[in-house]
Amino acid sequence: MKEGIIAGAVLISLSIILGAFAAHGLEKHLDSGLMTERMMKNFETGARYQMYAGIGMILMALLQGSFPALNLTPWTYRLLLAGTILFSGSLYLLSTRDVIGLQSWKWLGPITPLGGLCMIAGWGLFIVQIIRSK
Repeated sequence: MKEGIIAGAVLISLSIILGAFAAHGLEKHLDSGLMTERMMKNFETGARYQMYAGIGMILMALLQGSFPALNLTPWTYRLLLAGTILFSGSLYLLSTRDVIGLQSWKWLGPITPLGGLCMIAGWGLFIVQIIRSK
């Protein structure tokens, strides 16, 4: 339970930091042409989904503490965390690759949906565990 709350809080904190970075640090690159509005929206999507995952992990941990019969496996948290890193992380890198000089990293594109699948699997596992709990 404690690990889920800590991981969720870290994700939320980093989401706020990265959201502020997008609003204040990346905005100037829109004018320079290194970023487009779409890239900025993709970056913000990564931060938003990271926030959702962090809140979800904290809620899961709190639910597990309130309902001892809800025996969440560590894989629930692992899938959400891995999915968030892959999904949001790849969006951050894809959106800023021209700014940070990673134009050749075209292989990042397929990682985003893999991260989404991990997140969906984590939530699916959570649903199954709730259904099976007494």
